[in-house]
Amino acid sequence: MEKFEPLQKGIEICVSPEHKFGTDAFLLADFAAPRRKDRVCDLGTGCGIIPLLMKIKFEPELIYGVDIQEQAIRQFWTTLEKNALDGITPVLGDLKDLGKAVPKGYFDVVTCNPPYKAANAGIESLGEAQRIARHEILCNINDVCKTAAGLLKFGGKLCICNRPERLADVITAMKNNNIEPKTLRFVAKNYETSPWLFLIEGKLGGKPFMQVQPTLAVRDGDGFSEELLGIYGGDKAKDGY
Repeated sequence: MEKFEPLQKGIEICVSPEHKFGTDAFLLADFAAPRRKDRVCDLGTGCGIIPLLMKIKFEPELIYGVDIQEQAIRQFWTTLEKNALDGITPVLGDLKDLGKAVPKGYFDVVTCNPPYKAANAGIESLGEAQRIARHEILCNINDVCKTAAGLLKFGGKLCICNRPERLADVITAMKNNNIEPKTLRFVAKNYETSPWLFLIEGKLGGKPFMQVQPTLAVRDGDGFSEELLGIYGGDKAKDGY
């Protein structure tokens, strides 16, 4: 069943049990931090949460959001219509073969919150939508990086989040597609625990050199950290860490 959840600045997003969002979407949108003049494409956009967050906070020139699942794109359109938002274009399509649906060599920023689990790794989630979102069934990390390399301008950046156990896979896929990893940040529940997520930025055609930023802690004592609350615009965190 679909419903609307409030975001910032009075924007509401259409979510469903199949297509919703968690903390990682907020973290990735904030990490990508597009400029106002930037053109952005979000791959595997789901209900469109990352384009919406970037629109609210950074107001880039335009944003495309691509997903292969019809229900996700329908929810995305419902959100745009309810909030009368422009400058955002949902695209129903397979990121491995976008054809002319999305312009090539056009974007300053590509983002992706990809399936975290490799195909055949562990118990696959119940439900087709969840399996597609969480397991590399319809695309893998190399597909994401290959498509991003074709969409980006030279010097454009790809921003991805993933689980720490996939870090080597992500860096290898970036390098294999001429995207040089430039910035890495780990996310942990607090400073005493191991990270549960990483955020990485790569530059198309960049020279080798990667900066590792300080760990982002989700919690501070019994509450959420000041940095996380700032990312959420003062709202409490969603499920997802």
